Amino acid sequence: MSHNTTEVLTGGLVLAAAIGFAVYAGQVAGLSTAGSGYELTASFRSLEGVGVGTDVRLAGVKIGTVTGVDLNADTFRADTRFSVLEGIQVPDDSSVIISSEGLLGGNFVEVMPGGSPYNFEPGDEVLDTQGAVSLISLLVKFVSGSGGDS
Repeated sequence: MSHNTTEVLTGGLVLAAAIGFAVYAGQVAGLSTAGSGYELTASFRSLEGVGVGTDVRLAGVKIGTVTGVDLNADTFRADTRFSVLEGIQVPDDSSVIISSEGLLGGNFVEVMPGGSPYNFEPGDEVLDTQGAVSLISLLVKFVSGSGGDS
């Protein structure tokens, strides 16, 4: 009987570890609803390296996540929805930029706050955006000499 008890305890431990891993993976992927907030939208020329679950940061601090990305067939731009944590007010003259974590790091959405006394309301669209800059295209311009001064 002790052999069966050991197997049940081992199985329970493995099951608990699997559930813990699933909860952790859901939180990392941004699937958690804890700390809900409000949603804003923005349209980018290039959304390279950004997808659903990507961090939204202000002053380097995570304030939300990207919740949706769609291609606008009329404008050929990437329409993006992102959440901002409740209690964080973003001025309505702020800009949203696709930034890089470094030379080998990934991209994230950065909110550059403005100075307006008025804030975005849930569902508003951020009009001042800057898409991702392709490192490869910059290197090609530099190597070919077409990106420098004459």
